[in-house]
Amino acid sequence: QVRLVESGGGSVQAGGSLRLSCAASGYWYTMAWFRQAPGKEREGIAGIYEGSVTTYVAGSVKGRFAISRDKDKNTVYLEMNSLKPDDTDMYYCAAARNLVDWSNPRQFAMWGQGTQVTVSS
Repeated sequence: QVRLVESGGGSVQAGGSLRLSCAASGYWYTMAWFRQAPGKEREGIAGIYEGSVTTYVAGSVKGRFAISRDKDKNTVYLEMNSLKPDDTDMYYCAAARNLVDWSNPRQFAMWGQGTQVTVSS
């Protein structure tokens, strides 16, 4: 089991930026960021695969969010720019030991505890 620890959430005004971090304790092949508002389904935001330089970002945040990793630190980041009040959510990172659909939360068994992002207008 891979332990995931998120950090970097907080409160910011619209137009601001935040960088979320997800530190992993072991091997993963697929890692992704999701967000979830109360009463809503978890939404895939961005994904990345081990051994691939290609990254994936949901259309709803394309051009504003980016996913990246630091292999030495075994940490994946979600860079969020031009934040909007609609981006207010709990953000989670998730990992899988094999190749899965990064945008499908049901494909992931390992989850972090979540970090809250609040964007005020």
